[in-house]
Amino acid sequence: MVTATTLGVKISVETTYQEEHSNPTTAHFMFAYRITIENLTDYTIQLKRRQWFIFDSNGSQREVEGEGVVGEQPIIEPGESHAYVSACNLSTDMGSMSGNYLMQRIADDTEFIVDIPEFELVVPYRLN
Repeated sequence: MVTATTLGVKISVETTYQEEHSNPTTAHFMFAYRITIENLTDYTIQLKRRQWFIFDSNGSQREVEGEGVVGEQPIIEPGESHAYVSACNLSTDMGSMSGNYLMQRIADDTEFIVDIPEFELVVPYRLN
């Protein structure tokens, strides 16, 4: 698990290779990732947008951005957390992702950026 805290918001990431949804012979490797967002601040926050940087070991990279996460813009109370699962495909058996969330304090509409720590996407046989 990879974890980072920015401005009182803790992001934890766990990854899993999805062998049943992958096809190495056609250069299709699918990975799932579970993200937990913990609000360690004293104020209620809402996740407004996300921005991802996806790196493949062949040197290609993609940027993905948009509103919310998996169709939601969760509101997270102080001391609470929100978790979700999503997926990413690569054309090689290893790569990485990093990014950020645009968060908003509900009380005063102040927006701030929370970093998503870089995490690796690696097919298990590469770890030997």
